[in-house]
Amino acid sequence: MKRREILGALGAVGITATLPRIALGLQAEAAPIPRKGRIRQALWPNTFGGRSQAPGPGAAPSLDSMCETAVRVGALGFDILPAESWPTLRRYGLTCTLAGPGKVDFEAGIVHPEIHDTQLAGMVANAKVCADAGVRRFGFNAGARRGLDYAKAADNAVAFLNRLKDSLEGHDVTACLENVNDRRPNNPNLARKDMVFGHWDWGMDVVARVNSPNVKLLCDIYHLQIMDGDVAWRIRESIGSIGHFHVAGVPTRNEIDGTQELNFRYIAQVIAELPYQGYVSHEWRPTPGRDPLSSIAEALAIMDV
Repeated sequence: MKRREILGALGAVGITATLPRIALGLQAEAAPIPRKGRIRQALWPNTFGGRSQAPGPGAAPSLDSMCETAVRVGALGFDILPAESWPTLRRYGLTCTLAGPGKVDFEAGIVHPEIHDTQLAGMVANAKVCADAGVRRFGFNAGARRGLDYAKAADNAVAFLNRLKDSLEGHDVTACLENVNDRRPNNPNLARKDMVFGHWDWGMDVVARVNSPNVKLLCDIYHLQIMDGDVAWRIRESIGSIGHFHVAGVPTRNEIDGTQELNFRYIAQVIAELPYQGYVSHEWRPTPGRDPLSSIAEALAIMDV
């Protein structure tokens, strides 16, 4: 068995979390770990464990350091990093795999008509920024209900996206609507309050009615498991409507290994067998006391099927 196959097998059962960093090929002089490529993987800065990039205790590594690690472990880029970071990513052969929503009210989202004009202007401008930089996707949130019933909120979302889709199609940029759970509202790291797009079928209805190749769903598997479960079946059923994936362990939103309830090795096999060419991005946070770089290497090995 080759070294990368051993790592994949160990990662599937969570054993590599205990291995020293050098065994995972993360020493500074290590060659990049080859990946099979069936799952195109990306990272978030929070997977490195720092709270911010400001100097001081708890700071994240520098962008250059994170890019060096991404190259070594076989990741293809990063989600959500701001546009001023994109030239650095390109210098390392990486890409922005998913941009943020731009200058919009993330919490209000797209379900409140009184702010549609402002939100639309922000997303149209964001689509142009992405297109000019060769970034093909950005993520956004449907928003908080704030008293709306789900059906009316869906109608409002469809009306908004019908106004946006011509710009998206013209720029060849895909807007990805993310599901978010609201079952753990007392911890903002685990949930958000009053989210309208929690249950998967709500989002599926919206994108089906908009019917644009440039309006897709961002399938956050962590949130999906909490709200609906039946993860593999739902992915298979709706893969044509999915433009991006986020992964994180359930229930604690930490590593995707054997300390959590989902079998991400199996989920990766499900995705790899489907007609999906987008990215799977690691959004989990490392467990306190564990080495983030070892956790990153293990997580990519688990998804490398």
